[in-house]
Amino acid sequence: MTTLADDRYIVISSDGHAGAQVHEYRDYLESKYHDDFDAWKATFVNPFEDLRADFAYRNWDSAARLRELEDDGVVAEVLFPNTIPPFFPSGNLLARPPADDEYELRWAGLQAHNRWLVDFCAEAPGRRAGMAQVFLNDVDAAVGEVEWAAEHGLQGGVLLPGVPPDSALPPLYTRAYDRLWAACQDRGMPINNHSGAAGPAPEPEVAGMAVFMVELGWFSHRVFWHMVLGGAFARYPGIKLILTEQSSGWVPGTLDMLDHQYRRFSDPNTAESHFGGELLKTVTEPPSHYWHTNCYAGASFFRPCETPLRHDIGVDRIMWGQDYPHIESTYPYTREALRNSFAGVDTDEVARMVGLNAAEVYGFDLDALGAVAARVGPTVDEVATPLDAVPADSRSIAFAGENVKPW
Repeated sequence: MTTLADDRYIVISSDGHAGAQVHEYRDYLESKYHDDFDAWKATFVNPFEDLRADFAYRNWDSAARLRELEDDGVVAEVLFPNTIPPFFPSGNLLARPPADDEYELRWAGLQAHNRWLVDFCAEAPGRRAGMAQVFLNDVDAAVGEVEWAAEHGLQGGVLLPGVPPDSALPPLYTRAYDRLWAACQDRGMPINNHSGAAGPAPEPEVAGMAVFMVELGWFSHRVFWHMVLGGAFARYPGIKLILTEQSSGWVPGTLDMLDHQYRRFSDPNTAESHFGGELLKTVTEPPSHYWHTNCYAGASFFRPCETPLRHDIGVDRIMWGQDYPHIESTYPYTREALRNSFAGVDTDEVARMVGLNAAEVYGFDLDALGAVAARVGPTVDEVATPLDAVPADSRSIAFAGENVKPW
């Protein structure tokens, strides 16, 4: 297995975003939805400034995207959605689960994106791991889409939507989703969860959106302990869960807390055993075990304050992410961001975190990517050089200083 390419790192971003221009999605919809699409498009107003800006092309212009990523030292990426799919008021990462009267059209819109994504990935063979979007309203439909995605080469797996506590969907710790876990295990499809709409809808108060942002990560992290305590990993040991753009500094403390609670569940002399003792018949290992066997941090904006925690998180669990093309991404200062986080770190550990782990999880061909990295990748010596100044026009929190807490 290739680990370096001519003394250069093979950098794979575990967090990229892409999507079609709104009008392009029409060709990927079933014809019976074309009139509905035309009516929706006629009144559609894009809510996101960065999708109206002069760099919106980065979402769909394949050649320009490859050129800019190579200029930044990145040779491959995992693709989450970004643009607005048909019949949505906003991007799916922030959208609430659809109501019954919205489901059919929204589902058609997600499928249109998935089909566009197959073509977009095919424009750069071996360089893009696209993931299929699904809803959890109809588990059979979600399973069918996972199977379709696997057959059509979306090696990024499936994007697991958040299940807000105020939604009508069953929580992720129930057995309602076992067929989906089984399909992902059987097809070798990673399960990705991106920070977004896992929490309650923000209240229309002055502080509502601020509170939403403060709690965003915590509600996203719930996916992990819901799946652990619900027995998903115990019943389906082959599934992989990736928690992306949720930071990673929270992991060690959370594992300690969950393991402590697990021990209390297992002790018949504690009050907690009356509430959680029964689940130990299925969940036979502590939560930290499942983190280190089944889970990964899609570590966008991996910061210097998180680097000392890498062994507690798991060097083999961390997958660096760029978040291109968002304005808070490390682009076009990825080399500087890598220096800021990894200067002084062992070369083999850096190689794992910036590329090798992602290659194993998503099935990238390292030998093929090595040929590209030998041309464009950051050198070992370059990354080992401490950063002396943060680029003045960067807006990425990847450059947050040592005084920032790692969660």
